[in-house]
Amino acid sequence: MFLDVLRRRNPAFIESAMALHQKGLIPANAYVLDLDAVEANARILQSEADKHGLKIFAMTKQVGRASSFCDAVKRGGIDRAVAVDMACARAASKAGLTIGHLGHLQQVARHEADAAANRFRPDYWTVFNDAKAREAAAGAKRSGYMQKLLARICAEGDTFYRGHEGGFPAEDIVAVAEQLDAIEGGCFAGITTFPALLFDHGKRKVLPTANLDTLTRARDALMHAGRADIEVNAPGTTSSVLLQALAEAGATQCEPGNGLHGTTALHAVEDLPELPAVLYLTEVSHLHGGKAYCFGGGFYIDPIFPDYDVKALVGSEPSTAASALRRVEVPPPSAIDYYAMIDASGPQSPRPGDTAVFGFRGQAFVTRAYVVGVSGISRGAPKVETIENSFGEAAAWPV
Repeated sequence: MFLDVLRRRNPAFIESAMALHQKGLIPANAYVLDLDAVEANARILQSEADKHGLKIFAMTKQVGRASSFCDAVKRGGIDRAVAVDMACARAASKAGLTIGHLGHLQQVARHEADAAANRFRPDYWTVFNDAKAREAAAGAKRSGYMQKLLARICAEGDTFYRGHEGGFPAEDIVAVAEQLDAIEGGCFAGITTFPALLFDHGKRKVLPTANLDTLTRARDALMHAGRADIEVNAPGTTSSVLLQALAEAGATQCEPGNGLHGTTALHAVEDLPELPAVLYLTEVSHLHGGKAYCFGGGFYIDPIFPDYDVKALVGSEPSTAASALRRVEVPPPSAIDYYAMIDASGPQSPRPGDTAVFGFRGQAFVTRAYVVGVSGISRGAPKVETIENSFGEAAAWPV
């Protein structure tokens, strides 16, 4: 889906990654990051957030919480992360980012609440119910501080991905705020949901969901009850061009993830300020039955997109030419992606050892791919900075 955008907007990235792989400096089955572009993208997002008075927290899961990615984001001016789970919190904190938001999308497990409070002291901690609020507040109390709590809310008609459901009833938000304020060690700080924005494939636009209206109504009810300085956390499909609309809808916090590497759904159909800065790279293993089998492990085709013909740039030399494109069959999500199958018919057919480059809106943290950070591409001097696993830990590669 993003390979055409990569070829057109950041060809030097593709060519650098292919060259480094052919030199034996990048492993097969790797999400590769253009750290120069990530830094520039972070600067764009931070500047736009400042313009509209938004707090901004970086989401790192899509690129495996890579330490070099976190460094680039920090150089671009974003010094806080949203941790989608405790693994994110550990990796982002270790890489030098402050944990700005914890507990959303995944709640913190009961016996990890003390560790989360003591180790990370998140600026904001999202809770879905009274029990989770009490665990967070108790952990904070034992660590000697008052935890700001965000209430995840929901209302009839809201949109949630399957498995993401949960939260306090939005119509009860005034009582919920009082309830959270009454818990020793915690205090009510605001409200959140996900997704507040979604890409509409038919209209090829990002549109507000019913969830955003739910946030607005809940904020208004809180203000009518005499509360001020209410935090409104409104993540989803976040790119710099949408921050003004979020602020106008009352949001005070945004959480770019794919926006930091130029792969939100809107980036696939419009040239936005952020450059595409991630690709998936692997290698041809063997030939069989007219197909070139390339190593898998990191194939993730985001289900937000309709089915499409997957293609890859394949060759032993760096190239973004159309002649290097090959159609690829990727195993279905129900299968283990040991390999994907590249069309090997016609002239200049792939050979074992050839590089294959894909453009995905990835989720590296749910794969077994490496994550590789490369600096210096914008200066014509590419250098591999880190090779890590999906927990932001140095990988033992090639040994």
